[in-house]
Amino acid sequence: MIGVATTVFWVFIVIFAVSAMYSMKDVRFEFGEPQVSLTSEGDVLLFMPITVVNTGYYNIKNFNATTLVFDAESTLIVRGSTLVPIIETGMEVATGHNVTFSVADLLQKSERYLFEDVALRAEERIGLWAAEVIPVEARANVSLLWGAPLYNFALGAPQYSAYNVTHMRVEIPIGFENHAFFDLACNISVRMFDDSSSLLGVGATSVEVLQHSAYDGLLAMYVAVPTLETSTSGYFEVSFASSLFSYGPMVIYYG
Repeated sequence: MIGVATTVFWVFIVIFAVSAMYSMKDVRFEFGEPQVSLTSEGDVLLFMPITVVNTGYYNIKNFNATTLVFDAESTLIVRGSTLVPIIETGMEVATGHNVTFSVADLLQKSERYLFEDVALRAEERIGLWAAEVIPVEARANVSLLWGAPLYNFALGAPQYSAYNVTHMRVEIPIGFENHAFFDLACNISVRMFDDSSSLLGVGATSVEVLQHSAYDGLLAMYVAVPTLETSTSGYFEVSFASSLFSYGPMVIYYG
């Protein structure tokens, strides 16, 4: 009788396990579009919405969703998790979690994040207990596009005009596109040198550019006439300063 009981027990276990796993085909996971914003502290706030629809035969226990965000070099930036203790059969649960990371820390990794759009990667890991006793795991990758705040930054050719008997006014065209998800307020300073590395002049300007907008403007400086008359080429040193980042000097040649 013990042998028969043992056999019946294991048959029941197998049938239950198969039934529980088969029931998983009626469980649907929906990953919504990631929502990105900026906190008042200057951190990236990433919200990952997840919907679980359980039309299977059994309850789901300890549903855990973990998000890992990697940079372009596959280095982990941040991770975050959400736990739903139980999702009963017939239920639809909309949940999600926030993960935050520092814009300044990301920009300090590489100048690419200032001037180039870069694809980041978010990995979603799902863990749960089917029928409250059988562990199930799954994962999926989501691409996140980092938009550069100074995309395609460039200085145009210097434009000269008379100012007084000792100095010339030099206007330098500035152009770039703010591909970032945040508005940009930034101070741009430029130092102008001739080809022998002698400093000719210094200028600065403040820019405010809405997200996903282009900027075209002029930066003015005043250069002594004698030094300018002997200089037809050289380079600029450009520096940037904002509440989110500081960068420079970046060298751009002219002439």
